[in-house]
Amino acid sequence: MRFNKKYLYGGLAAVLVLAFVFTFIVKPHKSETNTIRLASSPGPYSDLFLNGVKPILEKEGYHVQNQSFSDLSLADVAINNGEADLNVDQHTAYMDNFNKEKHAHLTALTKIPTVPTGIYPAKKKSLKDISKGDKIAIPNDPSNMARAYNVLVKAHLITLKKGVNPIKATSKDIASNKDDLKITAMQDVTIPRSRNDFDYVILPGSTAYPAKIPTKSMLLAEDIKPDYYLVAAINKKDKDKKWAKAVDKAYHSKEFKKYMDTHNKNSFWKIPKGE
Repeated sequence: MRFNKKYLYGGLAAVLVLAFVFTFIVKPHKSETNTIRLASSPGPYSDLFLNGVKPILEKEGYHVQNQSFSDLSLADVAINNGEADLNVDQHTAYMDNFNKEKHAHLTALTKIPTVPTGIYPAKKKSLKDISKGDKIAIPNDPSNMARAYNVLVKAHLITLKKGVNPIKATSKDIASNKDDLKITAMQDVTIPRSRNDFDYVILPGSTAYPAKIPTKSMLLAEDIKPDYYLVAAINKKDKDKKWAKAVDKAYHSKEFKKYMDTHNKNSFWKIPKGE
């Protein structure tokens, strides 16, 4: 009887070990390779991913799980903490600034189609109407603030001091402001509903899109610098994983190119060179 119990207990132990392996090793591995957790933020880029990239990934056997965040920085925190895998709503300059401020470890998987930042009408409808002391609202986060200053330079409304890195420009770097423009930096999502307080506003595409402000109303678009192209951002530790390579491949696929050719009306999207 003791001999039989010994084998019985040994058999039960073996079953428990197999159950543990299946539950804590096999299943997580399947989830890791087949489920992609998108940390989406309001804007055109998550919509582009869900409508144009997700179907391609699903054909490859992946399941895209959309986790919605109202604040891009919270989406980045989730990726850095391993609670999400991917975000497609930020450019390199924003990501680099987030990494620096939060000591985070995000990296760009690939550049993606981007909507340019630009000057939009508010109380005034044309740049020809600019006069002394006009009020202009710009985003207050460091990367998009610098982006706004670059648009104002392109419009010949301000100049920057010599030697200034344009992607790090601040108000202290303005060399001249010939029309004495009153430039107010504020949270970008509040700018659309504050348009009546300003003569002009500067908006990134990710802000204009959810506010239903059409890009065709833009008075002047930026020349997108490399650091201002949007990227698919992931945690550095995930860059060599199969799902990450699948996302990169999908953005460069013939199927996605065909989607963009069909849906890029009025050149809404700017395609990164070489992508």
